[in-house]
Amino acid sequence: MKKMKKIIALLLALVMMYSLVACGNGKTNSTAGTSTSTETTSAQKPTKDRSGEEISIPENVEKIVVLAPSITETLMDLGCTDKIIGIDTQTKAYGYEGLSKDLPAFDMMAPDTEQLAALKPDVIFISGMTSVGGTDLYGDLKNMGICVISIPSSDSIQGVKDDITFIATCVGKTEEGEQIIANMTEEIDKIAEIGKAITDKKKVYFEIAAAPNAYSFGKNTFLNEMIELVGAENVLADQDGWLSVETESVVSKNPDVILTNVNYIEDSVNEILSRKGWDGVNAILNKQVYYIDNQSSSLPNENIVKALKEIAVAIYPDVYEK
Repeated sequence: MKKMKKIIALLLALVMMYSLVACGNGKTNSTAGTSTSTETTSAQKPTKDRSGEEISIPENVEKIVVLAPSITETLMDLGCTDKIIGIDTQTKAYGYEGLSKDLPAFDMMAPDTEQLAALKPDVIFISGMTSVGGTDLYGDLKNMGICVISIPSSDSIQGVKDDITFIATCVGKTEEGEQIIANMTEEIDKIAEIGKAITDKKKVYFEIAAAPNAYSFGKNTFLNEMIELVGAENVLADQDGWLSVETESVVSKNPDVILTNVNYIEDSVNEILSRKGWDGVNAILNKQVYYIDNQSSSLPNENIVKALKEIAVAIYPDVYEK
């Protein structure tokens, strides 16, 4: 089980590391709204996926294969659990309540196209992770006439909302998608309003993979946006995207708070607190190191709200309610 958790966490880190590469394939994550490549009305199916590839979605989507945990969660929240007939191995490992344990599971990076085709899905949802390296892993399925829909990981909260709208439209759940976004927006706006009033901003370092192979993020990521929304500053905001981190650079930036979502080591908080050479960092001196739920902070979907709340309370416990 520990080995499996490590594999899952590392794969999630890879998804985030490569999301900006994947998003470069024709996708726009603008705070002004949905990319023109995926504009639809409530009665109209998209003709392009979120990567900009042309697609033809059946009028009635009843059988869905989904090969990304973040998309699986959204489909379940939209009320499509009973339509899911195949999943990826990461989703299988999570063991989502409500999903049949007997669903066939596929390696998203090495899909068995024959078995996938045998399921006769109406659509297959994939993430941008599968396009890293420039090889179309699902080309054979597309040539068979199967609708393969790519949704690269979004780098902004608005992009996440746009993804939800897109998925909802694909499966004929427009109203349900609107409700999910309305709920998200309400919770995010509450936190953002409080964050605006904070003038003495704390400096934050958020670790998504542990030393010695540490990873974090700079600007143009949804996690950086979340840190700024709660009224804090990411110490790596002068850099761009998902980053390999030299731990010495973190020490030199002297963060007031350190957050981690690393779940593949026994105690990631105490591991950071006991690191050699970090004892002079404010966050270590004041024991301001906190674990943030891995799943909600790793998967770019509606559940980032849970991570946002945890981040807010961890950084400013006297300002935000638990």
